[in-house]
Amino acid sequence: MRQRLAVAANLTKVWLLLALPAALMAFGGWELGGYRLSVLFGGSVVLLGAALYWYADRIGMGMVGAREFLPGEAPALHAAVDTLAARAGVARPRLYLLGDGYPRALSAGRGAGGGSALAVSAGLLSVATPAELEGIVAHELAHLRRRDVLVQTAAVTIAVALVELSRLGGWFQRALLFVLGPLAAAVVHLLLSPRREYDADRLAAEVCASPHGLADALLRLEQSMGLVAFEASPATEPLYTANPFADDRLARLFVTHPPLGERVSRLRALDPDWRERLRAA
Repeated sequence: MRQRLAVAANLTKVWLLLALPAALMAFGGWELGGYRLSVLFGGSVVLLGAALYWYADRIGMGMVGAREFLPGEAPALHAAVDTLAARAGVARPRLYLLGDGYPRALSAGRGAGGGSALAVSAGLLSVATPAELEGIVAHELAHLRRRDVLVQTAAVTIAVALVELSRLGGWFQRALLFVLGPLAAAVVHLLLSPRREYDADRLAAEVCASPHGLADALLRLEQSMGLVAFEASPATEPLYTANPFADDRLARLFVTHPPLGERVSRLRALDPDWRERLRAA
């Protein structure tokens, strides 16, 4: 029941995200030029929304510079994704590779029924254990099942477009970013709640039959973040498993992930006897 409510809430957000701008543009067109201009303006927004929906996975992967990860490059990872996707009850997403050494993962696309993508970095593959990697993959698959990924991709696409729009300001780029940055961040926070990460963590623990792989992976990500340089648009923060950005002024505006320590604590609490079993072993 809880999962169904989450899916319904996310789909409602996406419909509103399409309907409200379309209605506003149609109204503006009516005021400016009557029926024909109203249809033209409103229809343009609908077509743009449809393109974002159908190509959400490619748009998301293009924003972060990922390339498709062929099965022959990492057969064990592909097999793990197949198994976990079947357990989670979602269509298998396309796998993509981020070629840099910064350990991170993200997902983008439409949701559980298909048209989604999951990207992992070369850095993550080099440092994560199999259990940790499965935990991270399961977390991203949980976002697919809950349709979080659709809202995340839409919010990030709008936010990135607004931030990049500031580049058109030339000499006034910084001043324009001062206006557009908070506006982009407001869109992100209006659509996304940090609670989605807690719920995805819990579902990932169910899929993996243990919360500890993901908990260990989050700790490893936190330890590795300061060791490798990383640069990207801070507006893409909601797509990642954990916030990969340094705590700079612009990045702080887009933080939608709860603290890693709190996430790990909640995951450990799902199996409160793990310390005793570890000592016994």
